[in-house]
Amino acid sequence: MTLPDRDSLLRALELVRQAMPPTPQQRWPLLDARCGAQVWVKHENHTPVGAFKLRGGLVYMDALLRREPGVRAVMSATRGNHGQSIAFAAARHGLRATIVVPHGNSVEKNAAMRALGAELVEHGDDFQAAREHAVALAAERGAHMVPSFDVDLVRGVATCWMEFFAHFARGEAPEVVFVPIGLGSGICACAAARAASGVATRIVGVVSAHAPAYRLSFEAGRPVEAPVTTQLADGMACRVPEPQALDIIRREVDAVVSVSDDEVAAAMRALFADTHNVAEGAGAAALAALLRQRAHWAGRRVGLALSGGNVDSAVFARVLATG
Repeated sequence: MTLPDRDSLLRALELVRQAMPPTPQQRWPLLDARCGAQVWVKHENHTPVGAFKLRGGLVYMDALLRREPGVRAVMSATRGNHGQSIAFAAARHGLRATIVVPHGNSVEKNAAMRALGAELVEHGDDFQAAREHAVALAAERGAHMVPSFDVDLVRGVATCWMEFFAHFARGEAPEVVFVPIGLGSGICACAAARAASGVATRIVGVVSAHAPAYRLSFEAGRPVEAPVTTQLADGMACRVPEPQALDIIRREVDAVVSVSDDEVAAAMRALFADTHNVAEGAGAAALAALLRQRAHWAGRRVGLALSGGNVDSAVFARVLATG
C-alpha cells in the first residue's frame, strides 16, 4: 500500500473537523520530570469516543458511501475502539452497524458500542476469531465488511499526527515519537503524516510483550503469527499481522520495542498521577516504552499519543491499587 499524500490527508482533516475539534496537545511538568525529557502528549483519549480510532471510522465511512451509495449496513470486528469508531460513523450516516467482539471483551467498551447504536455479537476467544466470524456474517447478511486495516482508515487516523506535527515550528518537532501497534493503522498513519509534514522525527513502534507478532515480523521481514496472552493491553492483542501494514512498518519505522503488562500498568499509573488522565492499556503503551528507554532520551524532545482512555473501571481500580 502506498502512503496517502499530503493533499489526501488535508481533505481527511477537513472531514474529521466536522465531527470533532483538535485534541489537546501539551507537556506536563511532572511527566517531564519522571521521564527526564521534554514530553509532548497528544490526548486522543479526548475524542468523542475516547480514542484515536474515531478519526479512521469517519473518513472510511465517507469514502465508502461515495463509492457505494447504496450501502445500508456495515459489519466489523474489534476489541473495542475500532468498533466504537464504526458505530459512531455509521450512525452519522443512518447505517446499521453490527460489531463482532471476542468473548470476555471489555464490558464498558461493549456497553459504549451498544450505546452508539451498534448490534453486538460475541464470538471466539480472540480478535482473529472474531474477525473471521464477522467476515462470514457480513456475507450471510449482505452487509459491507469494514476491515481493521485500510488506506481510508489510515488517512483518518493520520489526522491526529497531522495536528501533532503542525504544532511545532520548523526544526522543533520531537526527535522521536512512540506509537502503539495494534493491527497497524495508527503507526502507518504516523508515518504518512510525518512524510506529509516534512519532519525528520524517528518513529518507534510499541507492542505488548504478550502479543509480539509485529515485533517478531519486523525482525523476520515477513508475517509471523504469535500467541496473545496480554491481560491488560487489549488494543495491542494482535495474533496475525496485517501484511500491508507490516510492509509500511518495515519501510518507515525505525524500531519496534516490547513492553510488559507490568510496565503498561506502571505507565497507566504515571499518566494518572502526573496528568490526571485515564489511559487504557494500549493507550499507555507509548509512555511505557519511553520509560523503558528513559536514559537514552534524557533531555531530548519526545512525542507520544495517549491513544485511548477506555479502560473498564474495575480494571483501572486494580491497576491503581497495585502501584
